[in-house]
This record gives sequence, C-alpha cells and structure tokens, in this order.
Amino acid sequence: MRKKTDIRQLGLIGYPLSHSFSKKYFSEKFERENIRDWAYELYPLPSIEVLPDLLHSHSNLKGLNVTIPYKEAVIPFLDEIDESAVFGAVNTIKIEKGKLIGFNTDTYGFEYSIVPLLRDYHCKALVLGTGGASKAIIHVLKKLNIDYLLVSRSSGNGLITYEDIDSQVLENYKIIINTTPLGMSPRAGLCPNLPYKYLSEQHLLYDLVYNPEETVFLQHGKRQKTHIKNGLEMLYLQAERAWEIWQIT
Repeated sequence: MRKKTDIRQLGLIGYPLSHSFSKKYFSEKFERENIRDWAYELYPLPSIEVLPDLLHSHSNLKGLNVTIPYKEAVIPFLDEIDESAVFGAVNTIKIEKGKLIGFNTDTYGFEYSIVPLLRDYHCKALVLGTGGASKAIIHVLKKLNIDYLLVSRSSGNGLITYEDIDSQVLENYKIIINTTPLGMSPRAGLCPNLPYKYLSEQHLLYDLVYNPEETVFLQHGKRQKTHIKNGLEMLYLQAERAWEIWQIT
C-alpha cells in the first residue's frame, strides 16, 4: 500500500466551495487513468490569510486551484507570477521547492471554448462583473481583437451599469459574458438584470457558471433563440491545462 506521504497532493482553495466539483473531476480522472500517486482535496479557507497555515500543515501539496473570492487576493502570497497571469488574476498555483508560482488557465479554457462559436458580427462584448474572473475574459477578448464594455452595479472608471443597457447597446454588443456568480447553485434562481427581450439570434450568451448547466441567464437567451454556452467546457479545458502545469518539472 502506498504511504500517505508518497501521495502528491492537489487541491482547491476558495470560500465557500459547495459549488465546485473540481475534486470530483480530478478524482474521476485519476481513477480512469490509473493515476495512483496524486490526490485532490477541497480546502475552504474563510480567509486567504490562513493560506500559509494550510501549506505548513500539508507538506505534500504540489499545486492548488484558486476560485472565488481569492483569484486576486492570493497574489501577494506568491513568489512568482507566470506570464499567463500578468493581468492580475491567478487560478492555478504550482508549488515547487517551496516556491509558489501563479498561473491563469481560465484564459486557455475560455479562448478555446468560445472561438468556435464566433461569427463575423461578434466583434463587441459586454462583460458582466469586474472580479478576478472578468480579468481573464478581458485578456482573451483583447487577444481576439474584440472590443468590450465592463458592466457593474455601480458606474465609473469606464464601467456601465445594468440600467445603462438598452436596445441600442444590445444592438451593438452581440456577445454577453457573465463572469458573476449570479445564478450559481444553490441560488440558481438569480440572473443578471438585463432587457433580455432585445436579444436576437445573432447574440451569443456565455455564462462562466456551470452549475446548474443551464442558468436563468442562459434560459432567457434560449427563449430569444440566441446562441448559449455555459462554463463546463471551459472548466474541463482549464483543469487539463492546470494538470499539465503541475506535472512539469
């Protein structure tokens, strides 16, 4: 039997973690691919300040995923930032010889899941939310030469509010990306406050939320015959990219 100290440990930090199935994803992957020397656990941290305590008490940790609300707050605790996360949000940490190296694989997952859906008229995007997840989305939109507007509950610094979105705005912005947790289980009945009646078949609604698979946000789009996409494929792609990073020696 393999000793517990021989197991290379991975995990997810965030708070709360009831919405995540990263542990299920990696545990099933390890079982399916007969990977016996890696394990994955959930580490709900009520404060990012306790991260050093977690690392101290789990000396076999080799990597962490980072989710809400710590994608930005974790950065001061890192020793190095990979170029994939230079825009200021980290969702993957590699622990190597005591050093914490921050990466972002959300960008990889988002880019490769949205590109096949893009059409010529998808040249402007509304990005709902201004948290760490939105930074990864903006990074990809810039790479794809897609203009964007950030939407927040309060205006200022180039932001617009949900109340600013009318038929003219939706006529110009054919991509709408929800980076907020609105609609995420267990509060699945919520959705961004938009005038959904002005959506058309040319619109693409992308929701980073993946649980439930079809949020109220996406249901509104579906009724208007828009193209819809949830965050499930993005999750798989970013997870596999993180796995590649953790294995590089």
